[in-house]
Amino acid sequence: MAGVEAVSVVTRRVELADLAGPGTAARQRADTATIASLWTLTLLLLPARLVYQGVPLSITPASSIALALGLMWACAHFSNRLGLAKGRTPVRTALFVHAVAMIATYGYGTYAYLPADELGLADHAFILIMANIVFALAVCDGVRGMDRLDRLLRTVVVGGAVIALVGAFQFLLDLDLTRYLDLPGLRSISDDAAVIERSGLRRVSSTAAHPIEFGVLCAMILPIAAYYGFRARERGEPALRWWLCAGLVAAGLMFSVSRSAVLGLAGVAVVLLCGWPARRRIQTLVVAVVFLAGIRVVAPGLLGAFYGLFANAGNDDSIRYRTHDYAVAAEEIARHPWLGRGAGTWYAPKHQVFDNQYILSTVETGYIGVTTLVLAFLVAIYAALRARRIGADAGTRDLGLTLAACLVVPLIGAATFDLMSFKMVAGLSFLLIGVAGALLRTASATASASGAASGAATAGTR
Repeated sequence: MAGVEAVSVVTRRVELADLAGPGTAARQRADTATIASLWTLTLLLLPARLVYQGVPLSITPASSIALALGLMWACAHFSNRLGLAKGRTPVRTALFVHAVAMIATYGYGTYAYLPADELGLADHAFILIMANIVFALAVCDGVRGMDRLDRLLRTVVVGGAVIALVGAFQFLLDLDLTRYLDLPGLRSISDDAAVIERSGLRRVSSTAAHPIEFGVLCAMILPIAAYYGFRARERGEPALRWWLCAGLVAAGLMFSVSRSAVLGLAGVAVVLLCGWPARRRIQTLVVAVVFLAGIRVVAPGLLGAFYGLFANAGNDDSIRYRTHDYAVAAEEIARHPWLGRGAGTWYAPKHQVFDNQYILSTVETGYIGVTTLVLAFLVAIYAALRARRIGADAGTRDLGLTLAACLVVPLIGAATFDLMSFKMVAGLSFLLIGVAGALLRTASATASASGAASGAATAGTR
């Protein structure tokens, strides 16, 4: 039961006033937030191309941690003494529905004959999909309390700042630090360069598999970094470290030279500017102008390259390539409309690439699969906004809005590239789904406790 106890999520801060004096607390034991933080650092800091040696399927260290945490989550549900949250929540239900859909499409796709190559990829894709789902479920049920959520999300920000710094070295100095991260026991499954050229500028991937993935990752992490910067300043705590992280992540987004990243950031801006107070909006706009001026000095031509990406969109070969394959997709969808041909079975160079996750998911998992995937994101956004509505304090409400903004990014990115084919951005997306569910659980528990306390106080005055 030692492994199961690691998933216990009760905050075990036992006051030791009698033993060590007032104000001293027991050391925090490992819990779901601890394991999820380890997973986050493994996902972000290890290059996406690295997988285990000697394993038939291409399994990354992050995926193995996710599967292990999912197993501990399942075992912990057999006990009522480990503090794991029980009962239905919108996010948990949506994840279960998506899991059932993925099991059904896997069974449907492998029931009939599949070529050996496609069958192997179907097995691989199913394992990775279930790893993300069970990981999100473990985070939803296992991360209890705002202090543990903060620990996990701060790890995301720090990890994002580190990979952004790696990207900065690649962009500014043409120095790829990921070449020094080939660890024993791991092998590389890709020889793709971490730096490629676009519009006469370097496009960098950092530790991600592609510049697009790196840019979208930065767009998802940037709102969280800004959240901690604002919260620290409002609490009178040191905020410079968080703003430094935010600046690094924003610079990493720019260095990716990715249209998808900018579109995702635009979605973030719409959500946040609609929910933020006027003063914070003005401050953000001023900072954005100063940041862009700094980018113009540090990387001349970068802003012009971004302008060209959108101004010349009608003549962009990458956009034409994304739209010319609709007829092929429609024909394939018509063959397996409901459950698809099997996740992972449509791949290049054997089949035509769809740079659109909605199309690819419909081909591989049918209308049911793509619907449940989108539903998981929409329900997570609802959970974040619901937590914002019922939150008892400003920090909870602000975090709910921030998570909703972050979860808009993969919904936008899925329309511009095959997002779920990239392990890092897919993993971070499901992490944020789980965090949204955990935040709603925390906000609901706090609201219920406050309501019970108010009712008791009212009864006592009668």
